[in-house]
Amino acid sequence: MRPTPDRVRETLFNWLGQDLTGRRCLDLFAGSGALGFEAASRGADEVVMVENNRAAFRALQENSGKLAFANIVLRCEDGLGFARRQEGKCYDVIFLDPPFQSDYLPKVLPLLACRLTGNGLVYVETGDMFKPDAAWRVVKSGRAGKVFYQLLQQVQEKAEGM
Repeated sequence: MRPTPDRVRETLFNWLGQDLTGRRCLDLFAGSGALGFEAASRGADEVVMVENNRAAFRALQENSGKLAFANIVLRCEDGLGFARRQEGKCYDVIFLDPPFQSDYLPKVLPLLACRLTGNGLVYVETGDMFKPDAAWRVVKSGRAGKVFYQLLQQVQEKAEGM
């Protein structure tokens, strides 16, 4: 497990704004929960945290209990499977910080298109530079040591004749 470095997390929440009131967030590969707990502490209406590692999930449960946030929902399951099954819910911010050696990003990003609100954002954290496909545009990006991070938004199709 590799928590998001403090400097990167600070930059991310500067990009998103200090107050997340009214936003729904999904932390798809929650790990330590640093991003999800941070979003919850900044007033997000709901933060769904998904983690399949049982030891990490137990730590999430313990920390969630200690922090007593009413806006956190925990799920112990595979993030990719959750993204495939999740119906009807849309999120304003989705955090994607899968294991660096995994091939999850190209598989999960297409699944998220229908999970985002109109101006929704996807945060991606990787160990190597990641270039999303043409369906996504990079809003912001940075690098801290061996961590590359980006804020993505779906490319909106222009209406015919405009």
